Amino acid sequence: MKPFLRQQLARYADRLGELEFLLSRQDIMSDMEQFLKLSREHTDVAAVAGRWARFQQREADITAATELLNDAADDADMAQMAQEELDAANAELQQLEAELQRMLLPKDPDDARPAFVEIRAGTGGDESALFAADLARMYLRYCDRKGWKHEIISESASELGGYKELVLRIEGEQVYGALKFESGGHRVQRVPVTETQGRIHTSACTIAVMAEPDEAEAIKINPSDLRIDTYRASGAGGQHINKTDSAVRITHLPTGIVAECQDGRSQHSNKAQALKVLTARIQEKDRSERAAKESAERKSLVGSGDRSDRIRTYNFPQGRLTDHRINLTLYKLLTIMEGDLDDVVHALQAHEAATQLAALELNS
Repeated sequence: MKPFLRQQLARYADRLGELEFLLSRQDIMSDMEQFLKLSREHTDVAAVAGRWARFQQREADITAATELLNDAADDADMAQMAQEELDAANAELQQLEAELQRMLLPKDPDDARPAFVEIRAGTGGDESALFAADLARMYLRYCDRKGWKHEIISESASELGGYKELVLRIEGEQVYGALKFESGGHRVQRVPVTETQGRIHTSACTIAVMAEPDEAEAIKINPSDLRIDTYRASGAGGQHINKTDSAVRITHLPTGIVAECQDGRSQHSNKAQALKVLTARIQEKDRSERAAKESAERKSLVGSGDRSDRIRTYNFPQGRLTDHRINLTLYKLLTIMEGDLDDVVHALQAHEAATQLAALELNS
């Protein structure tokens, strides 16, 4: 294990002692807010300190087993026992080191939150809208595989059955943490269904993934900064949706950011959902601006997530998916389009972890 990691882990052991002392103080115990805050930190720190103690114990076991093996040259049974202990300790040590590295990485508090996924057709006309529908289907199939709930917040259908724009809300375990790297430009190369001469066309869509704001921590929007319009919803929905102005569009006047919802049955529910989307978009704008500022100081190896970035190519003639940010190429495009996204998601998460670890070492 690298020295800087050992230094970081040693601090956890020291901090655990400090927290145990603080939590035993009467003034802390009588201040419930402070007590709960320190208790949560104690839980996190104790988990790291416990694994670090186990790591150190297994290192000591390796030293003891090595000495025993060296001393047992004439005792086959003893040598075998020492070798078995040495192999077991080495195997566990590798697992513990990987686990401790993950535990030291900074955690994004939004990773566990639900997410809004916006899919917009870009260059390519009808083919781009059809590709947007294919991407939506891919993400919904992935949701089904993960057991996540999903709903359509708003949609704008194209004439050929695709989407000019679609906004999904997805809820489940670590949704934003899995999907946040999908933000950016997605390019497709294939023969469109509208192509009569078999020529390969290139078109594109943009995707934006935003964490649903925590209501307790969401930015506060001044109601006077909002313009709220109602209109008649379009699309499926029967008589009710065609006869009432239940759809809602909210414009944040200072930024010009717009959100709309037409999926709900009532104007009230659509307004509440549109406000959530609007808040998420405003927070994502703030996040992107901060990321851009930080990126000027330290390049991000996974990409900024800016919508103008071309992050991925889907080449159907070759059955190939390429993620340009991490030079990942997979020749299993059809299964990926059926929602088998785990290889892509895990590779991006692993790359982020490696980047964070490098930054941690640089700043230690």
